[in-house]
Amino acid sequence: MTQNTRTVACPRCGAPVRWGAESPFRPFCSERCKMIDLGAWASEEYRVAVKGAEEEQDASPAAPKRDAP
Repeated sequence: MTQNTRTVACPRCGAPVRWGAESPFRPFCSERCKMIDLGAWASEEYRVAVKGAEEEQDASPAAPKRDAP
């Protein structure tokens, strides 16, 4: 029985990576690529878009309600 192993591209450098136990840093090709990518997230080079986030930042906060005397 032959086993087909999927190969994916490293998201950082594009090198081929075998998807299996022999590739401990998958989907990255190496620990170096994994750490570079982690650093990019930590320094906010990557961002996840949030729908409506700009609208919320532009809106002024609502005045607190006060009870009538």
